[in-house]
Amino acid sequence: MARVVLITGVSGYLGAEVAAILRDEPGIERLIEVAGPATADTASRPRPRAAEAASGDWPQQAAGQAARPDEEVVRLDVRTNQLGELIKATAADTVVHLGLATTPGAAGGRASMKETNVVGAMQLLIACQRSPTVRKLVVRSSTAVYGTSARNPTVFTEDMEPRASHGLARDVVDVEGYVRGLARRRPDIAVSVLRFVNFLGHRVDSPLTRYFMLPVTPTVLGHDPRIQFVDLWDGVEVVRRVVAHDHPGIFNVTGRGAMYLSQCLRRGGRVPVPMPGPALDAIAGLGFFPDVSPEQRDLLRYGRVVDGTKLERELGWAPRRTTEEAFAAFVADRGLTCSRPVAAADGALAAALDALRPADDAHQAQASPYSEGAPI
Repeated sequence: MARVVLITGVSGYLGAEVAAILRDEPGIERLIEVAGPATADTASRPRPRAAEAASGDWPQQAAGQAARPDEEVVRLDVRTNQLGELIKATAADTVVHLGLATTPGAAGGRASMKETNVVGAMQLLIACQRSPTVRKLVVRSSTAVYGTSARNPTVFTEDMEPRASHGLARDVVDVEGYVRGLARRRPDIAVSVLRFVNFLGHRVDSPLTRYFMLPVTPTVLGHDPRIQFVDLWDGVEVVRRVVAHDHPGIFNVTGRGAMYLSQCLRRGGRVPVPMPGPALDAIAGLGFFPDVSPEQRDLLRYGRVVDGTKLERELGWAPRRTTEEAFAAFVADRGLTCSRPVAAADGALAAALDALRPADDAHQAQASPYSEGAPI
């Protein structure tokens, strides 16, 4: 069990929840939480605690206040060498890097986003390589690393080569390359890379959650992509387990199964408006989309499905919520409308569409619970 844990990205929803649950994890003697530089917004933002999160009751504790004597919150710019100095000063043996900026708007623009993701990761990895105390590194990555195109395979597995070329996807490809370099130079460090699909949960505010809140929802004409979600608390539990025990390697993290975009919109009571791809891009360029980047628009056009069997086998654990259940919880939490007749009709329609879709024998041989559509 790790004794001194340093975690980055606690300003985000995943980092905040992981920090909340690690505060009470047995065997951790000291927890150092690294947040970004203070702003007027973050100075008064309450920090969640794991036990209260499920009920939606958040403590009004300002960020920067320690919940326990052995907990410390530090604000610094991860793009500088301050992070290395902090790791050296605290003698951290476990580093959990969750500070991945996923949207240009929230990061202050695409250039700032790339600096945070790539330069920040480089500074962190340099510090880990030089540190004599670091023995474990956990890195948040994204399934965007696989890219999104019309040539996508039915299901991506961890042994497939990354094929992304721009935006967030390009960032995670670069970061994972640097992580592999560290693993070669420091084989004594247990390195775990977690490739998450899109999160859904009570505190999750992302371009995709805002997209599903639009009453009139633009879609790409002629496309009905398959997408996946992971419940935030399943994601938190994965990080906790990887921190508690050594599980080196690269892992896809997703809820079981997949949903068609049309299913999501019907079950959320949204009104889809199909339009040509260029028209959708033009609308996004005019600011009508809530910070949806080009690679995220590609996801809404072509979709992406990954296999999480490797993670289940390694941890001896399965996500508590499937993709469909995570989306159903999101619909209920946000008060979206979906009647029982619509849900029943949706299930029957999905089954009929599945029967009409041509089978791919090469991929059916590799069928898994993660490649199946949402059940009726």
